[in-house]
Amino acid sequence: MKRNQIVFIGLLLLSVNSLAQKIKKQVAAVPTEFAVPMTAEAWTFKPDKVEFITHKGVPTMKIAPNSEQVSLKNVTFENGTIEFDVEPQDPRFMGIYFRQKDANESEYVYLRVVQATTNPLAADAIQSAPYIKGVLLWDMMPQFQGPALVKVNEWNHIKLVVSGKQMRVYVNDMARPALHIPYLEADATSGSISLDGAAMVSRFVIKPGVVQDVPNGPGYDPTHTDPRYLRHWQMSAAIDLPPGQEAVSQSLPKDDIVWTAIDAERQGMVNITRQLGGSTKRRFVWLKTKITASTAHKALLRLGFSDEVWGFVNGQPVFVDKNLYRSSAGRKNPDGRCSIDNSSFVVPLKAGDNELLIGIANDFYGWGLVARLESLEDIKALE
Repeated sequence: MKRNQIVFIGLLLLSVNSLAQKIKKQVAAVPTEFAVPMTAEAWTFKPDKVEFITHKGVPTMKIAPNSEQVSLKNVTFENGTIEFDVEPQDPRFMGIYFRQKDANESEYVYLRVVQATTNPLAADAIQSAPYIKGVLLWDMMPQFQGPALVKVNEWNHIKLVVSGKQMRVYVNDMARPALHIPYLEADATSGSISLDGAAMVSRFVIKPGVVQDVPNGPGYDPTHTDPRYLRHWQMSAAIDLPPGQEAVSQSLPKDDIVWTAIDAERQGMVNITRQLGGSTKRRFVWLKTKITASTAHKALLRLGFSDEVWGFVNGQPVFVDKNLYRSSAGRKNPDGRCSIDNSSFVVPLKAGDNELLIGIANDFYGWGLVARLESLEDIKALE
């Protein structure tokens, strides 16, 4: 080998070694975890709504009532672990937003403090829901909740482990998650972190990329292999529906109406909110699908919905119902939220194709429906 070749190889090895050392230093510079200071410089908040004090011997952020969101500065969170200690001061709610793209899109986990501090079996002590188009879909996803006993006037340790589409949330008991979310529903996949609700907060730690054994792919959807769900629909444009007005035969959609395809998501839910956002006043759409029967018969349809529905089969009215959270008399089980347990009705089918048309109105948080036939006997096809 010639001398100049030896020199070139030596310089190349030195260059590769230097590059490797730089990469090693850069990797080492990325923190595996960092503690967020309980100081004003680390957070964004409304004036006079947050104090930084020493509470029970540790640096603490004291969030006042009606503080709105208190946001962490200069942090973009996607996957990893978030841990903190909290002593709630509000009997209603205390929550954390993460992957917060803006005020309209984020994931949200929150304690319902009265339930969490008084009943170890309360099924709604801790809840999780996405913000989609500015709407918190707590009323559309009743499965994302569980019991979580929170201590009064003591520190409670909260840990969120977020990995791709899945999340586990721990409250005091670090061996058993209070929530296991198989599919994070928000459209945002990374963003900031914020808190809300009157509380003492301390020992706030973020561990980027530390996800323990939580898988990053979607978890199991028990409805996925159930063919009874009506999954493929056509939706009309939304119109205003004045209070007290009902959908009747005279208001059925005309032939020139424009329809848009909308398919059910996980759990069989037709999520209108993801398409149209929420409603500041009463709004209405039509949803239609086709059921093909081999014989004329009556089929039972189970329906979850929010907030009001009117059902027509082949142009004939067959069903009206309301699921109004703000009315104790009109609030369906479970607690006014959209669930396949809300209601059911008989669908009179003729042999051949049948049009199922459902009008749905909303003026409160999320809207949509879940529809499932009780049996597919004598059913040839679902659109």
